[in-house]
Amino acid sequence: MAIKIRLARSGSKKRPFYRIVAADTRMPRDGRFIEKLGTYNPLLPKDSEDRVKMDAERIKHWMDQGAKPTDRVSRFLEAAGVVEKKERNNPKKATPGKAAQERAEAKAAKAAEAATDAASAD
Repeated sequence: MAIKIRLARSGSKKRPFYRIVAADTRMPRDGRFIEKLGTYNPLLPKDSEDRVKMDAERIKHWMDQGAKPTDRVSRFLEAAGVVEKKERNNPKKATPGKAAQERAEAKAAKAAEAATDAASAD
């Protein structure tokens, strides 16, 4: 049985609240879980200590049993100092999308055309 430490959403519409849970990977996101390990309230300010609450001992226990944290939960664990920080590299993050690239090319072509027109008028 593969175990994940992940977020399970609760709370009402437009008011998210998450439980950090240990769950079987085959169960739905908000479905059955094995144990509740903490909470995450994204509506609180980032410097609030109540924003992320978790039981570090139980999380370590589940990780020793082979549970894998999801990316978001691993970021919480890194911030809490439970696990060491991983090196992340996303080189495509800073590149603009296809439409923005086309707009930039059109703008550059228009500027080059304007520059050649100004040079020929002199």
